[in-house]
Amino acid sequence: MDSMKRTEKLQIMLDDEELKAIDDWRFTHRMPTRAAAIRELLKRGLIAKDMGDPEPEGKTTTEFRVVPE
Repeated sequence: MDSMKRTEKLQIMLDDEELKAIDDWRFTHRMPTRAAAIRELLKRGLIAKDMGDPEPEGKTTTEFRVVPE
């Protein structure tokens, strides 16, 4: 088991639809907590190779969504 302590708190804002998508994924995959599910999703996203690069040019923070519009 990893002995590194978590020392940073990350705060993000999600709308109801985004939160539901994360919670649905969490329950489907039997993750113990919402935080654990988010860590797993982040890990999977960071190692994903088949997605193109993001296009941040001219976008505001609210345009980066968990679920597509």
